[in-house]
Amino acid sequence: MAYSYKIIASPVGALTLVASDDGLAAILWENDSPKRVRLGELTDGSDHPVILQAEQQLAEYFAGKRSAFSIKLDMAGTAFQKKVWQVLLTIPFGETRSYNEIARQVGNPKASRAVGAANGRNPVSIITPCHRAIGSDGSLTGFAGGLEAKRYLLTLEGKFEKAAA
Repeated sequence: MAYSYKIIASPVGALTLVASDDGLAAILWENDSPKRVRLGELTDGSDHPVILQAEQQLAEYFAGKRSAFSIKLDMAGTAFQKKVWQVLLTIPFGETRSYNEIARQVGNPKASRAVGAANGRNPVSIITPCHRAIGSDGSLTGFAGGLEAKRYLLTLEGKFEKAAA
């Protein structure tokens, strides 16, 4: 499959948007592990319509003008991973769910570790809001973009108070 990409600046660092003709395939972090999301060869996609739409919607999100995304996704993963990612898409803006809660939602209450692993492989971070998954004690845990980025996103969504200047 052919993938197009574009690197954009964001408040959480440079993000690489990757699209196929079927939808947005990935949002990769600046220091992302190449093993986290495996893609084929990437070509310049500065004018790809899916990438342009994702770039606009992300800019609106970071500006506080968008709380939901309406872009078509093309995420590759196992059946279990896709089930977890579908649950992530149901977590409302500004809310969080524990890995245990997500495991119950996918029908396997003992699978919180597997949910965490699937969360870590989420190829479309931010739009498929894996930052809204937290530890059962409310702690911020693993995030491909780093915990500071996770805290930033949750603060942007009003989950945490903004730090005093």
